This record gives sequence, C-alpha cells and structure tokens, in this order.
Amino acid sequence: MIWLGIETANAPLSVAVVKDGKVVAEVIQNIKLTHSAGAMPAIENILANAGIKTNELDAIAVSEGPGSYTGVRIGVTLAKTLAWTLQKPLVGVSSLKALAANAALYDGLICPIFDARRNNVYTAVYNGAGFDVVVADYHDHIDGLLNRLKAFESPILFIGADVDIFWDKIIEVLGDYALRAPFSDDLPRASEVIRLASMRDLPSVEAIHHFIPQYKRIAEAEANWLKEQKEKAHE
Repeated sequence: MIWLGIETANAPLSVAVVKDGKVVAEVIQNIKLTHSAGAMPAIENILANAGIKTNELDAIAVSEGPGSYTGVRIGVTLAKTLAWTLQKPLVGVSSLKALAANAALYDGLICPIFDARRNNVYTAVYNGAGFDVVVADYHDHIDGLLNRLKAFESPILFIGADVDIFWDKIIEVLGDYALRAPFSDDLPRASEVIRLASMRDLPSVEAIHHFIPQYKRIAEAEANWLKEQKEKAHE
C-alpha cells in the first residue's frame, strides 16, 4: 500500500511517501517559504524522485490541525483535491498528535505546543507508554495550560519548535518536572502523519466531502462578531 502524507499545519513543511510500511522518501523543512508556494512543488518532487505516479497512490494522510489557519487550510485543501481527483481515501490526523509521535517511545507525559499568539497555545497531553490521550487537543493561555500541568505532579516532556517561546515560563512554573525534547524531534514529520493514519480504518471516498479542518478555535473575525452581538444584547 502506498501513502502520501502532507503536513503544513504550521511553519514547517513535511511531505512523505510510505510504501508497505517503509518510508520511501520524506522532506522536512523549516524555511521561510509559504506553503501556498512550496507545498505542491514538494509533493510533485517527492513523487517524481520516488518514481511513483499519482494514480499509484492508495491513500492520502493529512495533518488536519490545529495550527496556523492558513497552513491547515492549505494542507487540507491540497489533500482533499488530490484525494477526490484520484478517488482515494483521505485520513486526517491531529497535528499535535503527529508532533508528539516523534517522542512516542518516551515513557511518560508528552506535551506538544504550537504558538497561537498573544501567549496562547494549541496543545494536548499524551501518555507516551501507550500513546493514550490524557488531555485532548485544545486552545488555552499558557498560564492556564501550566496550571493544569502542574496538577499532574509528574515529569512532562515538551516538544515542538514553539516550546522555546514559552520555556522560561514553563521552567518557572514546573521546575524540574519540565523536560525538553531534543531539537531533532521538534519538527513534525509527514511519515508520522501516515503512521498514525494507517492505524485507522480507511474511510469511503465519499467521506472526502465532509472532511473539515480541526482549528480548535474560531477565527478572530467571528470572535469579534460574537463579542459585538453579546454587547448589543446587553444594551
């Protein structure tokens, strides 16, 4: 079985091809190139280098969010377009879980972090021993997250390039309970997106129509509109 994996949920870009459980090719980059300009060429190049035609793909896996609105939207749009055009199943995987999967062999709590600006984060907590969800994907202020993690009174491995933004605060609150993953694990891998997707039953091709990104947070414009409506209701 041949999978194509796409990961564009945040600044890093990763594309991978996995055939019969083996990584054939993978690209991981964290450079200043917008996904709108870099994602499709990366897909075309990796398939060409692997000697695989698009009609030979059996399924497509994509990082479905949370993360950058633009990044998630581009990745999901590309994946849906390819899947529908090729009439192949599409499987979405949490971008946070895909990142945490880099440290799946760690026997303890794993906390992936994406910067959501204004001291907010997209985050979750997984148990590395069985990779069970301890805290499901959600959006929170960094203070709220750290207060929640402090209650575990247990070592927690933080993973992700954006952890550096909050590391001083993390250490201040959690002290010796805070552990940092190696920098080589900080970038999400499309091969991990595929691995996680392959553990699930393949959906029907018709399910592509109902596939939507998992932003875990409403857009700022919608939030402002809701705030305005609430204020008008109290006038």
